Amino acid sequence: MRLAPLFAALALGLAACGPAQETATPTTQQPVQIPEMYQARTDTGPNGEPIPIAAVRAAYLNDRNTRQQVPYNGTEAPGTIVVDPYARVLYHVQPGGQAMRYGVAVGRAGLTFEGRATIARKAAWPSWRPTDNMLRTEPQLYGQFAGGLPGGMQNPLGSRALYLYQGSVDTYYRIHGTLDPSSIGKATSAGCIRMFNQDVMDLFEDIPTGTEVIVRSRAESVRMEGPMEETPEGYVVPSAPVQPTLDPAAPAQVAAAPMQTAMMASAPVESAVPGGITDPYASMMAVPAATSVQPMLVNDPFASNDSFVSPVESAVPGQ
Repeated sequence: MRLAPLFAALALGLAACGPAQETATPTTQQPVQIPEMYQARTDTGPNGEPIPIAAVRAAYLNDRNTRQQVPYNGTEAPGTIVVDPYARVLYHVQPGGQAMRYGVAVGRAGLTFEGRATIARKAAWPSWRPTDNMLRTEPQLYGQFAGGLPGGMQNPLGSRALYLYQGSVDTYYRIHGTLDPSSIGKATSAGCIRMFNQDVMDLFEDIPTGTEVIVRSRAESVRMEGPMEETPEGYVVPSAPVQPTLDPAAPAQVAAAPMQTAMMASAPVESAVPGGITDPYASMMAVPAATSVQPMLVNDPFASNDSFVSPVESAVPGQ
């Protein structure tokens, strides 16, 4: 009869030696903070209508894509725009050895021009139409846009466009907004130089017509930015330095090969074109041009009968 109390005491003792059960405190995940400059905006459209611009998703705002002031080691005068299509950044040079750096997307047309130009025209919510050559060579793609597209959120130029000229000659090179913010920092399916709509809107306000633009060559990009390599996500980052390795046949010798610049063509980004509108650039792959095109040598490369066909998206503004 005395065993029952003994077993009860033993059970309580064992329970006291067991791990205590703790009540887990639920953690509340803090929402990602979008910088104010990339938050949603409402702008005035080409006909005075309000146009809402969505906030840029935090996933697209990596270090190289996010607008920021950085030290600048170039020699260009303050106010100059410097485009590096290989490092996929755009600089607005500031006084005191600084520059405002923006992330950009670049397509095949963005690699067909290098050198100096001037912003001779700026347009808010620009219209767009395919060139006659585009309609003639790819009617199945561009025929639906033969009448042009008015400015707005279904227009491939986005919220703003800056048109580059050399003297009175249009270079057919554009800096503009985008329908697809996920493309910024990548080699897109086609196009010149795309920016987040918020970035190109603010840059548009900061620079006057007549601003000088310098577009770097590949060699200039490597000299100023260093070699770049593409990540699996399609972005470019500075290449890791080459680590010297010992030659087992000659331990005293160190083999070090210079890093070569490798700009890999990525697959076209997923289109963010609103439903009912086919992305007019989706069929164009982003491949580097074999040679640089000097627009000053041609008046209208799209109207000519030679072999040059540029995939630039906004050669002829809508009438």
